Amino acid sequence: MTWQHPSLPRLLQLASPMLPVGAYSYSQGLEWAIEDGRVHDLVSAAVWIGDVLQHGLARFEAPLWWQLYHAWARADFAVVAADNALFVASRETAELRAESLQMGTSLRRLLLDVVELAEAARTCLCDLDPLGFPTAYTLAAHAWSIPAPDALQAYLWGWLENQASVLMKAVPLGQTDGQRLLSRLGAGLPGLVQAAAHCETLSNFLPGLAIASCRHETQYSRLFRS
Repeated sequence: MTWQHPSLPRLLQLASPMLPVGAYSYSQGLEWAIEDGRVHDLVSAAVWIGDVLQHGLARFEAPLWWQLYHAWARADFAVVAADNALFVASRETAELRAESLQMGTSLRRLLLDVVELAEAARTCLCDLDPLGFPTAYTLAAHAWSIPAPDALQAYLWGWLENQASVLMKAVPLGQTDGQRLLSRLGAGLPGLVQAAAHCETLSNFLPGLAIASCRHETQYSRLFRS
């Protein structure tokens, strides 16, 4: 007997590194942390990325993502607009803001081209300016009937996988250690999704990430745009 969730192909498409939004070109300050020596091996990488995941994404981005998904589902476009504005305002540096807006704009183009959207949702999507990446991502997940827990876990996995890719491109980690990192931190993603669904207080206090992103803006030699 075989079983397949009808939205699984769309989930894999949305989570794929081939999604044409340019995520691979951003490190979110990790490149500076490598240059500065704060991240230099598997242990230090797990600490840095784990802290960003636990204190940044888990307490702010993931709960806000959850709210956005359900606002799209209710066709509550006022909440969509408010949560989108909150996310954009939370990007503390020029690079972090540019990253989210570029990825959001790229995903909007894809949605308008390949996803069948309700007319009201399409209008709302086109009217949002600037548009944050989570706002566009949650609309795609809802439009493709991907359950919120699965889609949020895919979103977090995509972020984690991209951070591991940065480490391998910037040399501190080889491919095997990269997989160890994904196994170690990826195991906690289901718990983060569950917590996001019940989070009542958002907190984006992560000064280390903001400092790393600021210093990356003037870093002499760079592979990544953030």
